[in-house]
Amino acid sequence: MTRTPFFAAQRGQALTELVVMCLVLVPLFLLMPVVAKYQDISYATQMASRYVAFDAMTRNDGMSSWKPVSQLEDEVRSRYFSNSDAPIKTGDTAGDFNANRNRFWSDQNGGALISKFSDVRVTFGAGAAGAAQSDGYAAASDDAPFSMPVPINVRDQLELKANGVFTANVSVTLANLPAPAGNPAETYEPFKNIGLTIRRATSVAVDTWTASGPGQVESRIDQTLLTPGKALRPFNGVVDDAVKVTEMTGCFPGACNGKGPKLGELAYWRDEVPVDRLK
Repeated sequence: MTRTPFFAAQRGQALTELVVMCLVLVPLFLLMPVVAKYQDISYATQMASRYVAFDAMTRNDGMSSWKPVSQLEDEVRSRYFSNSDAPIKTGDTAGDFNANRNRFWSDQNGGALISKFSDVRVTFGAGAAGAAQSDGYAAASDDAPFSMPVPINVRDQLELKANGVFTANVSVTLANLPAPAGNPAETYEPFKNIGLTIRRATSVAVDTWTASGPGQVESRIDQTLLTPGKALRPFNGVVDDAVKVTEMTGCFPGACNGKGPKLGELAYWRDEVPVDRLK
């Protein structure tokens, strides 16, 4: 059988196409592990920013003292950027040695992508420039609906503040990838001087609405102007006696005590977990 000129021209075409595709796909395959590691660090950075933000939910200037920023950074470094098997210990810090590093976060030569734990930093505010928690607040108008004139002045009686939203930032500066000799290694050339910094932020409404417990909520609204029923509290004893006399025929002796409507008593409506459920 004699080949026609058309089929003769096709010889070697598949091999040529394979070579051309390899020039595109091989660098992509070589970069996939690096991209996966960057994504994993990015996820850890996001979770760390949530940790810092939600720490402010229980430690803010309206509830308790702020945690020192240095302590917060040490906790973030050891709990989110160190070895995933590392135990969580109070006061523990991550050291710049392999036993404390995440082994997955390494370059093609085995070097650490986070060369120093001090490259993980915590900042505050929308511009990520604040060095203290007090810089994390952004002005807002969420107290505007309560801006009533004196003497009501609900905003002040509820201890509301126009601080708005609290923003916490965590950033990590990554080491540049080395570029060893050889054609496949040229894939990493763009990363040699990339200077990549991953930054993530989490924003929460902190100071205006949160409270340390039911007692603090009650103390905020336990004002006669906000809870007019407070003025009826002195009459609770008289009302209880009246209810006791009225229902005496329908209950056992002593069972009618305390069956009054609890006029103006906020603690009666407190949402609490039963003691037996706390064990």
